[in-house]
Amino acid sequence: MAKMAKTVTFSSFSSLSNLSSLPSFNSLPASPLSTQTFSKSMMEEALESAESIIRKWDPNSQSYTKIISLFRHSRKEAKEFIRCVRDLRKAMHFLVSQDSKSDKLVLAQSLMQIGMSTLEKEFFQILSSNRDHLDPDSASGQSTISSNSEFEVYMEHDDDEDDELKKAGESISQVEKASALVMTDLKVIAETMISCGYGKECIKSYKLIRKSIVDEGLHLLGIEKVKTSQFHKMDWGVLEVMIKNWIKAAKIGVTTLFKGEKLLCDHVFSASLTIGQSCFNQIAKEAGLNLFTLPELVSHKEKKQHHHERIFKLMDLYAAISDLWPDIEMIFSFDSLASVKTLVLSTLKKLKDSIQTCLKEFETTIHKDSSKELSPEGGVHKLTRTTMSFISSLSEYSRVLSEILAENPLKKNSRLLESYFTAPILEDEHVNNQVCSVHIAWLILVFLCKLDTKAESYNDVSLSYIFLVNNLQFVIDTVRSSQLKNLIGDDWLTKHEAKLKSYAEKYEKAAWTNVFVSLPAKTSAKLSPEEATTCFKRFHAAFAGAYLKQSSCIIVDARLRDELKVSIARKLVPEYREFYEKYLPMLRQDRNIEMLVCFKPDNLENYLSDLFHGTPMLSGSSHSAASASASLSSPSCFSIRCVKH
Repeated sequence: MAKMAKTVTFSSFSSLSNLSSLPSFNSLPASPLSTQTFSKSMMEEALESAESIIRKWDPNSQSYTKIISLFRHSRKEAKEFIRCVRDLRKAMHFLVSQDSKSDKLVLAQSLMQIGMSTLEKEFFQILSSNRDHLDPDSASGQSTISSNSEFEVYMEHDDDEDDELKKAGESISQVEKASALVMTDLKVIAETMISCGYGKECIKSYKLIRKSIVDEGLHLLGIEKVKTSQFHKMDWGVLEVMIKNWIKAAKIGVTTLFKGEKLLCDHVFSASLTIGQSCFNQIAKEAGLNLFTLPELVSHKEKKQHHHERIFKLMDLYAAISDLWPDIEMIFSFDSLASVKTLVLSTLKKLKDSIQTCLKEFETTIHKDSSKELSPEGGVHKLTRTTMSFISSLSEYSRVLSEILAENPLKKNSRLLESYFTAPILEDEHVNNQVCSVHIAWLILVFLCKLDTKAESYNDVSLSYIFLVNNLQFVIDTVRSSQLKNLIGDDWLTKHEAKLKSYAEKYEKAAWTNVFVSLPAKTSAKLSPEEATTCFKRFHAAFAGAYLKQSSCIIVDARLRDELKVSIARKLVPEYREFYEKYLPMLRQDRNIEMLVCFKPDNLENYLSDLFHGTPMLSGSSHSAASASASLSSPSCFSIRCVKH
């Protein structure tokens, strides 16, 4: 837009609503001749006055007036010129009714042609030399334009321009005053020429200059004609940049360029709706179709080539055009411009279809995912990250999705979905996100079912539960930290946090039950030394085996990791401590006691604290395990060393 600013003045018409307060060319008051019955003497007086000023400003004369502007030279004289042309028209009507072959009628016709030629020249000069004061970017900011005929009060003030501007009030800046004067001059000339039957000559200059301004405006915004053959060869990366730039340009193009141009056209040609429509049609139709060519090409291409990851740019396009639709409908309201609205509506329909297809393709992609690659430590799967990233991004487009999905709400497996999810009641009454919430919840459900299938690929049941714990935790965290929480609600989070807890409990049972049951029950009879020895060996073997297997697992979430370790320790350490303190004294005379009792209760806690980081170090030699006090030199015991994190 920096480039555009060279030819665009952004504040020129910020007070066009005050146009009617200007005491300049607002409107022409009735001349004395219009308040009386037109007589012969009045006709002669009108001819005499008109001949004097019209010949003075004859563009074909050799005087200085040939090279200067009437309206710039003297606004007072310009007013007089307009008045004389009006009265000349009345005189001509009088002459036609009295004597159609009169020499005076021939003179009047000659003067009228000169007058119209002068006004046509003035009209062109004002248009071409005041581009900065007639910029659509500025005109679009105006809310109201005086609808009074310029002929009604145009001649009320005979003050010079300086006096007029002083009386205009302090509410309008100098630039805005100049813009309003230019607007008024154009309207007065247009009304005068149209009323005298010279509308064709008037609009010729207007269309020529204003169309070039609109076309130049689109060019400066980066809107260029794109050939279909070239478009289909473009990479998606290039198209993404083009779409991003188009969205910015379209907002300015519609709300500023076209809207401002229509306001200007409606104002200048308010005397004739037909002429105004014809003018705007020829100025804006081609440019309007050109503006919306890119999204139409994108929607057509994506309807044939579906890639679900492209859905976001398609939704950006859809949202941008939908937001602009009220302005588009107002600006291109004429029947002659229906082709522009038809193109926009067709593009919206194609974009909507493409977005729905992308959603279906995304769901199909989840169903069909057959990757066998699993994390050996049960960590977060790549599919979990990409899927939740996609769904989280979808939630940012809830307004667009709600509008698109409203026509085709989710129907499949409704019973399953109803038992699984209840859409939250949203506070925003202006946006019905219910349909979007249900669809998002369905996509997450489809993915969680896929996770269950992938978990079955692990040979170890405990590792499959670690996998489910990590991946469900990732899903929950993503929902809680994004717009998804507002869409699917706290009830969904509560249910899935309970499911996560259930997975953790099932993991404990699968991984550590053999360790828990290796110790004798509290209600059992007192063990003999031989039985105690066997029990110690059984516990050590069960714990070492479970530890070696579980130390390679990982739990990504630190809070969940600590909670699980504490839960295991609470079930195991007190029981072992009681057994240890009760039966160790019985075995102290045994020469191989260190071989029999590999773990002390405190060391047990140290081992458990090192779980779920996924980086164990294992050996079969006699090295220290977790601390210097845990000497495991016996070949019958595992020596375990963990790298602490």
